[in-house]
Amino acid sequence: MRAIQKINSYLKIGLFIALIVPNIAVASDIIIPSKITKEEVAGKIFQRPSMIRLPQGDGETLDVQNMLSSDKKFETGMYQAGASRFEIKDHYGVDEFMYFLKGSVTLTSMDGSVQIINAGEAVTIPKEWTGIWQTEGYTKFYVIYHSEKSSQ
Repeated sequence: MRAIQKINSYLKIGLFIALIVPNIAVASDIIIPSKITKEEVAGKIFQRPSMIRLPQGDGETLDVQNMLSSDKKFETGMYQAGASRFEIKDHYGVDEFMYFLKGSVTLTSMDGSVQIINAGEAVTIPKEWTGIWQTEGYTKFYVIYHSEKSSQ
């Protein structure tokens, strides 16, 4: 009789664990929105450990990816660059929305049309765009869609 009571106790404990453990696993998989605070917008974001520093001409760029979708086709973040000029001959390659917080960029399309995007303004560049990108430096938010990337 005592053995049966022990077995029942163990079964109850096992059932309790079986019910609770999946919930614990689910809790660790909770997805939350990616926030950029006011302090980070003001520049503190470039102190995040995930910040990538890339050489660019005589200076460097700072890139902080804030979010990457599970299929790796959509990303957001902040980017800071110094003076640069480059010609994009083989298409821009991604669809990108940019909102400039500081500085500006001059975009000269292959047909010769010129657009200047200043701080407080936004631009969307389609992946097929070709032209000249020129700047004295800027800080921007970006939203990029990589239509060609796979989910691997």
